Formats: sequence, C-alpha cells, structure tokens
Amino acid sequence: MSVIGEAALSGFLDLLVGKSLESALKFVADHNQLHQQLKQWQSILPDIQAVLDDAEEKQIKNMGVKNWLQDLQDLAYDVDDILDEFAYEELRLKLKKSQAQASTSKVRKLIPTCCTSSNFTPTSFLFKNSMIPKVKEITDRLNSLTTRRSSLGLSDILSQAPISKGKQPRLQPTSVVDGGVDYVGRHKEKTEMIELLKGDTSNGVSVLSIVGMGGMGKTTLAQLVYNDATINESFDLKAWVCVSDNFDAIAITKAILQSITSESCDYSNLDLLQVKLKEKLSGKRFLLVLDDIWNENYNDWTILRSPFGAGTTIIVTTRLQIVSSIVDPLKVFHLDKLSDDDCLSIFTQHALKARNFDGHLLFKEIGEKIVRRCKGLPLAAKAIGSLLRTVKYHGEWERIYESEIWNLPEEQCGIIPALRLSYHHLPSDLKRCFAYCSILPKDYEFKEEEMILLWRAEGLLQQKAMPQIKDLGNQYFQDLVSRSFF
Repeated sequence: MSVIGEAALSGFLDLLVGKSLESALKFVADHNQLHQQLKQWQSILPDIQAVLDDAEEKQIKNMGVKNWLQDLQDLAYDVDDILDEFAYEELRLKLKKSQAQASTSKVRKLIPTCCTSSNFTPTSFLFKNSMIPKVKEITDRLNSLTTRRSSLGLSDILSQAPISKGKQPRLQPTSVVDGGVDYVGRHKEKTEMIELLKGDTSNGVSVLSIVGMGGMGKTTLAQLVYNDATINESFDLKAWVCVSDNFDAIAITKAILQSITSESCDYSNLDLLQVKLKEKLSGKRFLLVLDDIWNENYNDWTILRSPFGAGTTIIVTTRLQIVSSIVDPLKVFHLDKLSDDDCLSIFTQHALKARNFDGHLLFKEIGEKIVRRCKGLPLAAKAIGSLLRTVKYHGEWERIYESEIWNLPEEQCGIIPALRLSYHHLPSDLKRCFAYCSILPKDYEFKEEEMILLWRAEGLLQQKAMPQIKDLGNQYFQDLVSRSFF
C-alpha cells in the first residue's frame, strides 16, 4: 500500500467513526436491526484504527499484514458508500417532507403509533429493510478483519508526538536559505564553487554541476553559493528556477525572464521569449541556477541554453550523472555523505535547537544511534530531527530508532527511509492533510489560505465549531511546516 493510500485510509476511518456514522445511527434509530449492526461498526472501527500505525510499519516485511491493510482499504470505501446511501436517503426524505408540509398525509393516519418516528415513512421503512443485507455483509467483513488482526499480532502503538506551532513556511526549494540554521559540511565545495564563479566568463557560457543522490544537500549547497555576498557583487543579474521532472523550455525561459525583470510575462512563443531574454542579458554578468534537473535529452538542453552567451554562468543540480555529462560542465561537484559529526550537528539543531547533546545528556546515547542510522544524509538528519523536535519522551526516541522502516531500501519505497519514518509518525489528522498535497503538481507554489480552503472542502478539518475551522487549518499548516514537510 502506498504512503498516500495509508493516509487516505487513516483519514477515512477518522471520518467514518465520527460524523458520518453518528448521522447514520440517528437515521436508523427506529430500525432495531440496522441500529444494532451500525453500533457494532462503531465499536469495531476504532479498535482497527488503533493498530494502523503498527500495521503500516509491519507490512514492509509481512505480506499478510500488507494484504490485511489492502482488504481494510477496500472495506473502508464500501462503508463510505453505504453511509452515503443513508445520508442521501435522509436528505431526500427531508426535502420531500418540506414540500408536502402544507398538506395532510392520509397514509400517516394508517401508521401505528409505535412507528411514528420523525424518520419513519413507508418508503423509508422499505429502504432500510433493503439495506440490511449490505450492512450485514460489512459487519461480517469487519469481524473477519478483527480476527485476522489478532492472528497477525497487530497492536496499538499510537504516536505520542504532540502538535506544535511552527514558523512561517518556505513551501518548496528556492534560492532562499534558512537563516536560523548553521549549515555544516559543505564549506570546501562552497569555497571552490565561489572561486570558479568569480573567474573570467568572457569565453562563453560556463556550467557547474552538483551531483548526488536524494537528500545529499545539492539544493542547499546551491542556495549557499547563490546567496553569498561576494557572488552578489560579481553578477549583475541572478535567477533561480526549480526544474524537477517537467523540463518545459517555454516555462523555464519564462520563469528566468520574469525573475530578472520582476514583471509578468504573457508570451507563450519560445522564440519571442528567447529573443527577449537575450536582449535583457546583453552585456551583463548573469548567474542562473537550474535546480533538480532530470531530463536526459541533449537537444532539449541545447535549445534551452541558446539565449545565453558570454558572461552567463549556470549551476545545475541533479541526481543523474548522465544529466551532468549532457550539460558539459566546467567542473562537477560530486556530493559525498557527511561525517557523523556533521550529521549530528544538523540533527541536534532541528531536534534540540543546539549544536550537540551537551545540554541534553539523557538523549545523547540514543540520539547518536539515530544519527548513525541517517548514514551521512543531511536531509535524513533534518527530517528525523524535526520529527523529534517536540518529543520529550526517551521511549519515543527509542521507538524511532528501532523502527523497521529504517531497513526499507529507498528504491522499494521511493523515498529515503528517514523521510518515510517522519511521515509515518505524523498524527493521523496531519497525515491526511499532508497526503492531500500530493495531488498538486510537483513544485506547484500554493499559499496557506488556498491549502486550508482545499482541506476544508475535502472535509479534512474536523471540528464542531465551524467559525474556528480556519484557525484549525492554520494550526495544521504551521505544524506541517515546522516538521519540515512542506
């Protein structure tokens, strides 16, 4: 089951156990058989929900658990469909009642006093009877999942991490560096890159490439160089574009042009864009960062770089060595893993707001073990540090260290195990809000207010006091930002 599937399942169960099921129970209050069945759902679902964290972790090595989660997800969708049927029928009856309120119903006089519930009509009684087999089937499947849950040894290990308030967001990798963090481990590479950038560029376009696996700090190194004071003195114009896996020459060129002119650009013709860009760059020293390139097509690269001439230097970051070869760099910077000391500094800055464990001796031994599991990856150290930022329980640090997710290869789960682990330990309400963001295009820039409205429309902000929903959305957003997810 995918990460997003897990979050959707967790969110589904939250919603089903809550308002949707409560509403259905009220609607069938006059139907004893249905009411008893739905009361069983209300009892069983929270017990299943309580073992989700354990199941999501154990599925890595246990195919039986993986199948159990898949069956639970299928069941959750079926439960949702049935509750929708109840909600629709209730709404239909209310509408019909309001339309017929002025007239006297002859049928109602024939109904026995024992059946005069506000939800009772002959048609509603027939509808509820027709739902009995569907509801009974769901109850049987829920009981089966409960039995299998016990045989698989799944247990309740709900996260203890409290919700916290965070800082203002930086939504995606940009040229901006976090001034509150002391960056370590790339001083040598930064110094060498700056010296090369300040050199003579009169012979044409110069390219420097930064190559390394995900989480190694390629973007961070580019940010540090881009924002260095001596670089600002050496270049007339600068631009930063996050390229990612959608290598669109028109969009990239437009982004560069808008960056150096600070004006909107309505051109959609590549030739017009490139002519305009070439005019703006004439006689200027220009620094361009193209962050996170995946495109291996040499022709696409030559088309994109055609407006650039003498005075232009380009920094390219990529995970792929073949991309670095295609851009024909003056110098390639291969980023290796950081030392344990550097990783420890990154980890403690985010977990403890300190450079080391000197003032936090209780966490020193377990913290150093966790840092070694980050295997020299700065992003892993940051992610796990952020996860533990508000956790003051030694047992929770132990549980993070002992998690089986560390043993999951990156190629199997598609993300660094440390990042999956930090996602896995999110509270369920934050998990489903974060997962919802995955439907947005990669590198799409969204604003806090926009995200909160989307979460609200999807029913992800569950709170009784409607006027306070916006405040709840703000809290969720800021908490995700503070945990380094956005």
